[in-house]
Amino acid sequence: MPTALIPVVAAEVWREYPEYRALSVVARNFHPAAAPPPPGTLTPPVWMVAHLESWRAAFRRFGANPKKTPSSVEALWKRVEKSGALPAIDPLVDLYNSLSVRFAAPFGGEDLDRYEGVPRLVIAAGTEPFDTVRDGAPTIEQAEPKEVIWRDDRGITCRRWNWRQCKRTSLTSASTNLWFIIDRLPPMPVHELMRAGEELVLGLHTMCPSVEITTALLQPPA
Repeated sequence: MPTALIPVVAAEVWREYPEYRALSVVARNFHPAAAPPPPGTLTPPVWMVAHLESWRAAFRRFGANPKKTPSSVEALWKRVEKSGALPAIDPLVDLYNSLSVRFAAPFGGEDLDRYEGVPRLVIAAGTEPFDTVRDGAPTIEQAEPKEVIWRDDRGITCRRWNWRQCKRTSLTSASTNLWFIIDRLPPMPVHELMRAGEELVLGLHTMCPSVEITTALLQPPA
């Protein structure tokens, strides 16, 4: 995996969703020795409702039902509405889940060392393998044709854009080389996407001051 990792967004994704933007954050040699900053208020921004609706519309466009398989940020917000707080998982996941709600944007976290090749956002053919768990047992599923997926050379790493990760590249307490992706559609301002990345970088540096971080804004080619 090259040091300056730049994920690839396929041309057909840009054609279908030209207003999509994302921030890629790569963190290398992450060995946490401290707790992340306090999450602060989980009050979402003013654009949250419209941003969630943009993701619902994107899901419907490629044939998914957002009521059954919502975007990751909508699933998190439903948990907050139900219980008043996010579930505690581990400090790293808790950090980016709280930022996801604060910025009303989907956040994903992956283990780079488990990737085979560069992450790619593509439109699925419907034959790509996705390793997951069903009824407590490991299983392999396939994407639906025309579904937007993140993948690597081996298979799907996240289905329905940001709905569900595969098990293979999920972060664990042993992960040291990390990749985060923050997704944005209108009306979320691009400068708020960048600010969400800054907050993530701040949290990672708080946990591990020596971590090496690079960021890249993903946008259509000029």
